[in-house]
Amino acid sequence: MSNYNEFLEHVDEEDVLGGIWPGIQLYYPPVKYSPKNSEYENMEQAVERIQKHAHKCQAHTLLFDLEDGCRQKAMSRELLRNELPKFPERDFRIALRINPFRTEEYELDLKLIKDVSQHIDVIVLAKAGEMYGAAEIRDLSAWLVGINPKIEIQPIIEHPRSLKLASELMNFSTVKHVVFGIHDFSKAMAIHLTPEGWIDELKTYLRNLLLDARIAGKGVIGGVEVLINETPMPTQNIEPHDVRRWLDLHGDHESHVVHRHATVEAQMGLTGKQVIHPYHIHLCKVAFTPSPMIINRNIAMLKAAIEADALLGGAIKFEGEMLDPPMFGKSLQTLLRAYALKSLNDDDKAFAMEVLKLLPIHVIRENWPYGRI
Repeated sequence: MSNYNEFLEHVDEEDVLGGIWPGIQLYYPPVKYSPKNSEYENMEQAVERIQKHAHKCQAHTLLFDLEDGCRQKAMSRELLRNELPKFPERDFRIALRINPFRTEEYELDLKLIKDVSQHIDVIVLAKAGEMYGAAEIRDLSAWLVGINPKIEIQPIIEHPRSLKLASELMNFSTVKHVVFGIHDFSKAMAIHLTPEGWIDELKTYLRNLLLDARIAGKGVIGGVEVLINETPMPTQNIEPHDVRRWLDLHGDHESHVVHRHATVEAQMGLTGKQVIHPYHIHLCKVAFTPSPMIINRNIAMLKAAIEADALLGGAIKFEGEMLDPPMFGKSLQTLLRAYALKSLNDDDKAFAMEVLKLLPIHVIRENWPYGRI
């Protein structure tokens, strides 16, 4: 079988495209500490907050933290056990960040997962591989077969040992994306991170992880910001010029830093980013997600390449640029990235599928390694 048309009848869409990406993952503390009252929420307050805010999550993934960001672990598990089945129909994924492998809290987390397995999509495993190596992912994957085989595992790379084992941790079908845990990783390396400069300070290790992930056909989820902006960017700002104008006129220092980091991570090919505050969501979404204007330009570029029969060989002039097949591949990547972040409409998705039909299998793999073809 030399092209997409010949194997299309034998595989589904996810086999080709690899499914939806994690995108922007919002950390959500199940039971929250209130500095104003100097105490933790009670159960009634936590339930009210979930119903008011979590049910309307604007991120791609709602990530409930049961590990380092969670002090009231038993109460948090009770809350999630009761409330996750009550979520209304949603267009975001639900993830649980659980405690390190084979700890006492880990075993309690697994009991929770067993009880609510039909209501979660992802397990985020803290400190993955640090104690028992790839066996942690192997055993958790095997356990999930009898619980809910559709649940994915996202190992957090938080130590040099984990980075060294990254290719082994990715060698499981349950793992489609890994998380770069910048703060624990920097602690293990005795690197002092700065809120503004952490990408440059950890760039060597992030690039190593990206290289392993690209070879394995897996994604990488980027680092958590600690700076919190005072003003949210309005969600109607989605085109690059609108985003720049808002940042210039209304963006504070923190907004500029968070957006700049998200833009760099998106340009490096990361498949998601974790955030800790709702004000981060749109700032990072617009950095990661191709805008309608960018999608339209790349569609026009691909149409021009197809018309000139240059998709697999040849060059064309387009809007003052000389373009050849590697550029066309990047245009296709932009469309598929928009699809993976749920921002590609049906017509544009159909066009992207038609472009794939024109490509040999090895070219599809070169441009988009995340599927199972």
